[in-house]
Amino acid sequence: MKRSKRVRSVLWDAIYHFTMDDGWAMSSHVAMSVLLALFPFVIFGAALASFLGASSYAETVSYVIFDTWPENIAEPISREVVQVLTVDRGGLVTISVVAAALFSTNGVEALRLSLNRAYRVTDTRPWYVTRAQSLGFVIMGVLTIVLVSFLVVVGPVIVRLAREHFPLLENIITAFDNWRNALAIVVLVIGLMVSHMWLPAGRRRMIDILPGVTLTLVAWIVGAVGFAWYLKEMANYVATYAGLASIVIALLFLYMVGAIFIFGAEINAARMKVKARIRAEREAAEAAKAEGVTAN
Repeated sequence: MKRSKRVRSVLWDAIYHFTMDDGWAMSSHVAMSVLLALFPFVIFGAALASFLGASSYAETVSYVIFDTWPENIAEPISREVVQVLTVDRGGLVTISVVAAALFSTNGVEALRLSLNRAYRVTDTRPWYVTRAQSLGFVIMGVLTIVLVSFLVVVGPVIVRLAREHFPLLENIITAFDNWRNALAIVVLVIGLMVSHMWLPAGRRRMIDILPGVTLTLVAWIVGAVGFAWYLKEMANYVATYAGLASIVIALLFLYMVGAIFIFGAEINAARMKVKARIRAEREAAEAAKAEGVTAN
């Protein structure tokens, strides 16, 4: 099969299955679930970070999660997140933290369901196994942010000492000093890879998920820039939704992000399907050729 024909076959199959798998409805489910899981996630993380002594957790959450969002979308939500993290809760802290951890797994479950549909697999694992795995992903995410928050404290000290003792390496030191955006992107890429490989049922090789992950990242960047331009130049959601404008904008943005995320998985599934068909056709041709040689 020619390369151009293979690309068309993959795109058509991905678009067709995205529609048939209720991709648009699943995008809404992912958007709402992620937004609802966001605050329980940061509350649970704040409790764990406090226990581990990560004092800069609130600041770290703000830029690790929201630095990859357009500023006019992220700013209202990140402001509320920081405000939530600075509230002294007292009282039933243990119960509220456990509840927050469980509620935050709903976002992971929404991603799992959408990926299972996109990869066309049926998850036969018991619900308590998948829920435990989701909780494990939540804890891993929190620990990652906690680790980054430690780097936030240690990083400036390292940079200051490096400038004092290694002045000739100023360019490298400056690059390291501007690591926040790069770190947020690295965390995002790792999260995407882990999601595609281990959230849905079955197993996939890294080479099988790279095309969809790459497409997702590129489309997210283009979509974020385009959506930010649209909000700035054309849309006036405040006039329509008043105080709810920031929530509506966040939901629309997450809806777009969810659709791109699911379509990236559909691309991977379609590509694996086409590769399997080509492999089967090649094996059938080789078997027929071998059979013809034997007959002669």
